[in-house]
Amino acid sequence: MGQKTLFWLLLGFVLSRTILCDAQLSEFLLRSFRSLFAGQENTIRDESVIYKEYDFIVVGAGSGGSVVANRLTENPSWSVLLLEAGQDEIFLTDVPLTASILSITGYNWGYKSEKLKTACLGHVEGRCNMARGKGLGGTSILNFMIYSRGNKEDFNMWEKMGNAGWSYPKVLPYFIKSENCSISENINEQFHGRSGYLHVEHPRYESPFLERFIRAGKDLGYENVDLNADAGLGFGRVQATLKDGRRCSASKAFLRPVAHRPNLHISIQSRVTKILIDSNQKRAYGVQFTKDKLKYTILAKKEVILSAGAINSAQLLMLSGVGPKEHLKSVGIDVLADLPVGYNFQDHLAMSVIPIFVNESVTISDLSVQNPKDIFNYLAKGRGPFTVPGGAEALAFLKTKFADKGNDYPDIELVLGAGALNGDVYGGFRSLLGIPESTFQKIYAPYIGTPSFSIAVVLLRPESRGRVMLKDSNPWHWPVIYPNYLSEDKDVQTMVEGIKMAISIARSDHFKRYNATLSPLPFPNCEQLVLDSDEYWACSLRQLATTLGHHVGTCKMGPIDDPSSVVDSQLRVHGIGNLRVVDASIMPNVVAGHTNAVIFMIGEKASDMIKESWEDEVR
Repeated sequence: MGQKTLFWLLLGFVLSRTILCDAQLSEFLLRSFRSLFAGQENTIRDESVIYKEYDFIVVGAGSGGSVVANRLTENPSWSVLLLEAGQDEIFLTDVPLTASILSITGYNWGYKSEKLKTACLGHVEGRCNMARGKGLGGTSILNFMIYSRGNKEDFNMWEKMGNAGWSYPKVLPYFIKSENCSISENINEQFHGRSGYLHVEHPRYESPFLERFIRAGKDLGYENVDLNADAGLGFGRVQATLKDGRRCSASKAFLRPVAHRPNLHISIQSRVTKILIDSNQKRAYGVQFTKDKLKYTILAKKEVILSAGAINSAQLLMLSGVGPKEHLKSVGIDVLADLPVGYNFQDHLAMSVIPIFVNESVTISDLSVQNPKDIFNYLAKGRGPFTVPGGAEALAFLKTKFADKGNDYPDIELVLGAGALNGDVYGGFRSLLGIPESTFQKIYAPYIGTPSFSIAVVLLRPESRGRVMLKDSNPWHWPVIYPNYLSEDKDVQTMVEGIKMAISIARSDHFKRYNATLSPLPFPNCEQLVLDSDEYWACSLRQLATTLGHHVGTCKMGPIDDPSSVVDSQLRVHGIGNLRVVDASIMPNVVAGHTNAVIFMIGEKASDMIKESWEDEVR
């Protein structure tokens, strides 16, 4: 306890001086923190003896790969090697409120998009930050932990697209199987599990805005509901992947409880550079990876399972000869399967930079939580503002005038935040978003110390599509990412309507006690437009809207006669034997919700499909 308390007292000082640190200094800090807390409970052992052959090789220890490694090793006769490019977690990754800080550490791959003409125009270098987790747990160690399953229409649509077994009634049991929400309140028991590995809780803190936000929703005709049950629309308190007020990552949930299994080998800092595919039989038979400057070639007797995420899975497939023929030829890679890998990139864009000022100190900021009481409540009790995941307290799923009529299928999400960007004194949140220092100084710095909250606006069903490509054939080079945010005008129009909804809530009678007001300072490059007009908000979106990190779709699931698909409904790569993809990249369309819960479901369902494929051998 003494070491951890000391850590927190020093954290603000350190971060305020290293927020713009280079990669080398960032890595030094990680090593220092890791050394300080090396004895934390249930640390996963890095395998020192790697066999030449395993039954299954799983590439990537994120939310999909962690589940698959856990479930396959339930069979003691199967051996599994789990390869992760990053490292194990440390105490810093546990703290829900400080999630954004992790974006400046080695736990983030640090990807950036290419420059776009439609979005991220006001970001650092004019490029979108594309944060992806690098470590045991994948992006679940740096995301905002929100547990949101999407809408039942999402999965019914997947099945209508030719993916048998992926309708909502078929996937719901897998959501329930993974979940342990034994201490959550006000939930519909029929739709939740209490015995799974993944702990789901409400944050152990409430600002006075939470209740007012939900009451404002009722005025708009929306009920206070369990957003992970059968209600497609409504307002509700955040459910998050937390245990006792601390982050419950994929690694904590699915790997640490079973890391002792002798048939599970976990190798960290192991960068996979190629999937080995027999060019004659068109069958995957192993992988190549590098660890500690040594190169390894490991064989898979049964399958290679790719769970590296929508960016890295697409990159690895293309490096291995599976991808668009013309593109692979252009970078000198022999084509083994001509498939549209890297296309269909989708993501949720969010407007998270609008501060709403209030007249009482009841909000969360970097400065407000630097006090002994909040630090003690978190460390000793797992309570207080540090348990709020990235500051998010409540969600609302709504329909704008552009949404489909006749169903409960939302096109906009609102996220109530207990703080705003002017409270980001140490710079973690703006570094995650890619907000330039000049913008912070102009728009937010004049209001440092002014209490504020926010209502982020999220585009749930974007029409814009992007693409991931290879820079060249060097596996150590970043992929080229064109997310193409806001390339479709309807996306802009829908988000403008969402912003107007959020502002109407902030200006409602429920927030009058706090004199909730918007900033009078216009966003850069939009000063010529009338403040608060549709044109102004459209301009602001193109300047400062940011990704939520819900990258999906680059290895689309679909039948073999769908020319836009990469894997079938069993997640097997078309035309390549013994190779599956189990992560967000297989989603045909991004769900109308957050994606992490869905990836856990995909991992659970894939595990059963893999087991069924080899059940004759088991018998």
